[in-house]
Amino acid sequence: MLRVGWFSTGRGEGSKGLLNFIQHQITTGQLDAELQFIFSNRGRGEQTGSDTFQDLVHSLKLPLVTFSSKQFRQTTGIPLSNNRDLYDLEIMKLLSQYSVDICVLAGYMLIAGRKLCRTYPLLNLHPALPTGPIGTWQEVIWSLLENRDTHTGAMVHLATEEVDRGPVVSYFKIPITGGDFDQHWGLLDDQEVKLLKNGEMESHPLFNMIRQAGYSREPYLLLETLKSFANKDLSFNGIEVVNDSGEALVLSAPQGLCLTQKVEASLKHDANN
Repeated sequence: MLRVGWFSTGRGEGSKGLLNFIQHQITTGQLDAELQFIFSNRGRGEQTGSDTFQDLVHSLKLPLVTFSSKQFRQTTGIPLSNNRDLYDLEIMKLLSQYSVDICVLAGYMLIAGRKLCRTYPLLNLHPALPTGPIGTWQEVIWSLLENRDTHTGAMVHLATEEVDRGPVVSYFKIPITGGDFDQHWGLLDDQEVKLLKNGEMESHPLFNMIRQAGYSREPYLLLETLKSFANKDLSFNGIEVVNDSGEALVLSAPQGLCLTQKVEASLKHDANN
């Protein structure tokens, strides 16, 4: 059984949905794993979103560990960017009672520092292709629109100190042209892209079509990636990911393991049941 740790700030519906999805896959026997702990960097009462996320954790009867990054900043009087390793050391003390094989960053709004990255194998889900933009999902879509890209996707990569640029573990790739996409691309002009980037037009049909195409598949990418570790198709050699032949993944597949077909099959299976 794969032992999984889960890091999430828990600020929105996406964080709750992803946790609920993976736990459902575990309880129904689709994923041979167990969530050992859920960690949040927010204390109770700091934000409504994180409070409801923590309510979900309790309802799922999963171990919840919290350590407020806000209170840590206020206590030390030092910005977290200048005190990241000390904060992470406190986290690791709290989590020392748990034994995990792998950890997932799922809506965790802090940058994992060097000590945390080197202590735990941290998987981060990023809503872009390995060669795609970095940043939030909104920033990724703005970039796709500006560049008139024809494909998008998402990747799971190892978290490092370099944000969204750690070694790629897996990814899926989907087209954002053809069908209804082309109608909206044809109506989009440069002025509208600028408005989108200023956060004024996130209700634009094309913006939302691209978001929904990726968002609906991201949980399945994480699921299939965790299955690959649970089934020993992938494993860790220290902090290096290797395939079932013991080859370093970055050497055998520079862009990681392509899971597009498995993601599409899992999505279709759930849609038909």
